[in-house]
Amino acid sequence: MNSFDIGVAMFAGAVLLIMLRMPVGVAMLLVGGLGYAALVGWWPMLNTLKSLTFSRFSNYTLCVIPFFLLMGELATKGGMSAALFRAARAFVGHRRGGLGVATILGCAAFGAICGSSLATVATMTKVAEPEMRAGGYSGALMTGTLAAGGTLGILIPPSVILVIYAIYTEQSIGALFFAAAIPGLLAALGYVAVIQVYTLVAPGAAPRAERAGWNDRLARLRTVWPALGVFLLVVCGINFGWFSPTEGAAVGAAAVGVLAFASGGLGLKDFLDALRSTAEITAMVFLILLGAELFSAALALSQMPQELSREVAALPLPPIAVVAIIIAVYLVLGCAMESLAMVLLTLPVFVPVILTLDLGMDPSQVLVWFGILVLVAVEVGMISPPFGLNLFVINGLAREVPLGETYKGVAGFCISDALRLVLLVAFPGLSLWLPGLW
Repeated sequence: MNSFDIGVAMFAGAVLLIMLRMPVGVAMLLVGGLGYAALVGWWPMLNTLKSLTFSRFSNYTLCVIPFFLLMGELATKGGMSAALFRAARAFVGHRRGGLGVATILGCAAFGAICGSSLATVATMTKVAEPEMRAGGYSGALMTGTLAAGGTLGILIPPSVILVIYAIYTEQSIGALFFAAAIPGLLAALGYVAVIQVYTLVAPGAAPRAERAGWNDRLARLRTVWPALGVFLLVVCGINFGWFSPTEGAAVGAAAVGVLAFASGGLGLKDFLDALRSTAEITAMVFLILLGAELFSAALALSQMPQELSREVAALPLPPIAVVAIIIAVYLVLGCAMESLAMVLLTLPVFVPVILTLDLGMDPSQVLVWFGILVLVAVEVGMISPPFGLNLFVINGLAREVPLGETYKGVAGFCISDALRLVLLVAFPGLSLWLPGLW
């Protein structure tokens, strides 16, 4: 086999192993190590692994990952998700599809302090699913809303995947956070519109809840201002230069912890559980990062991404068509792979390709815009039947609803996501306008 063939075999082998449910970090480390050794030998591979481990994990910027993870864990353990949902329900629960709209708003607000799709969908399901069931919502609309709302966790900043993408592509974390703001808002508005259309077609699927009085609304609002304040402090603080992304993540984690303790929602046991959970997830993420580093080094050595970039540039296709093909690949992979694994597995191949295209933007703008496209495509894949991961999380938590009903319920949200992807491809300014102001 020549170098290019080895690179192709590595990519195919990693995808296969991950789909067979081998741990992502182990799969990428194994395939990357074997590919590197096949290209230059075992001793050079071991030397590279040693130097990659030190150079990657001595990077101060990586501290932002455990801090953002800890912020999400403390928010979850501290009951902030329940407060956010109940505040949204107090204001919109009496309207048509109100509990569904409240779920979307609650997911968006919780995503602003969590940063993980699976954590958002699992947490909000525990809070919103009993109330939607008690309110007489159909199983399809209930589970479809929860599955779609959970994806807002990786799109609304701060997002762990955006942080890792920024580190990998050497882009500004703050710029990517700002770039995700308008697409995130469009996602939430699109999901609300889907619920409204669904309840017009099937009014019995979402009975109206009782209207809350203004005293109750104001009381609920007082319980959520701390969480929203932390979000504004972290995102605005990073972008206005008050502190670095790492410092902002640390400030956010500390603020959420103090607020959760002060409200009585976080006890010592919950705090220790949050620390343990953060340590476990951080270890998993860092193993994936190490595997991705070795995998990327081996791919670069094989010249496969560079050769692929040259071949793509020579194709008689407009640049937008190439972008559409890349997005289609993400949509397919997203049905069977975890989001972080998919992003780190494909970036070494797709980033060189996207940078060779004449898209009318400078390289930095291309990488910011492409990062948002990747994030949205990953998000769509997580709720796309038949294998979207969020669908199986929902099915595990709401077992009384058949998976086929969840497929029906999520179809409208997938259409909304597809339309949003088309808008983001056609109008890059939706992603680039806010970062361009700073």
